[in-house]
Amino acid sequence: MKSRNVVIIGDGMVGSTLAYTLMTDNYAQGISIVDVNKSKAEGDALDLIHGMPFVSPKNIKAGSYADIKHARVVVITAGVAQRDGETRIDLLKRNLKVFDSIIDSMKPYVHDDLIVLVVTNPVDILTYYTYKKLGIPAHRVIGSGTVLDTARLKSIISEETHVDPRNIHTYILGEHGDSEVAAWSVTNIGGLTLEQFCSDTNWCKCQDAFHLEELHEKVKNAAYEIINKKGATYYAVGLAVNKIIKTILNDTSSVLTISTYISDELDGEVTDFYFSLPVVVGAKGVEKVLHLKYSIDEYKGLIKSARILKELINEIEI
Repeated sequence: MKSRNVVIIGDGMVGSTLAYTLMTDNYAQGISIVDVNKSKAEGDALDLIHGMPFVSPKNIKAGSYADIKHARVVVITAGVAQRDGETRIDLLKRNLKVFDSIIDSMKPYVHDDLIVLVVTNPVDILTYYTYKKLGIPAHRVIGSGTVLDTARLKSIISEETHVDPRNIHTYILGEHGDSEVAAWSVTNIGGLTLEQFCSDTNWCKCQDAFHLEELHEKVKNAAYEIINKKGATYYAVGLAVNKIIKTILNDTSSVLTISTYISDELDGEVTDFYFSLPVVVGAKGVEKVLHLKYSIDEYKGLIKSARILKELINEIEI
């Protein structure tokens, strides 16, 4: 039986929330929390252990990089916060230094069954960087991508239509960032296209392109709104990453918009980078990229998003 242990590198708000969500579920066997602030990791581990009588038993500890050799999934949430007035590329360069240290520390313990999941932003660039530096197959290095963005769109549509968000099927694709694309052309609610749903329920707003763009803007601005109100986002992202890990450990072959390596998925328009497309995820990481029929405008948006990420990659040394 393959390991069901998870190592979390980075014990900030996202890392600690992820540890909590993993503890409350019943599929991870062990959780190891690694952080430069070992005291913080020890405190969080102890706090979680005290809740063990209320959940299924599992081994939780403040660990070290050596725990990777017994892990199935390593999640990287560590990184630096953006400073006032700091450009995106400057933030990226500072986080690359953090990742250099993390990747060097990981290398002695990486094994053939390990899946590496990057959550730190900018997630697409850092996932690509991790893949290049770590030197393992691309299907085993993935990013959280637009899984959370997609969930946000489902939630917003649910609020408007009063339909269970689990019965709303849609995707946010491309960059996890401002150039992301809402795939309205493949969106369906309970099996109905948006056009059919509008016709059947008299929800006329889904026929209004401007209103759909408003919904997409809510998704893009969601993190800014939450950060403005409470300082950081961590609950929903913790649940999103929890879903990805569950999919890997249980080998459920779920379709998720994770950040994945792109070779010829865009007809060769842009290659050798990472961003999000609908992907079948299982025990081996990326099992298959799904090729859907998007609208012409959506496809153009994906190419634009890809080129933005490729330009950023070209600005860093790998």
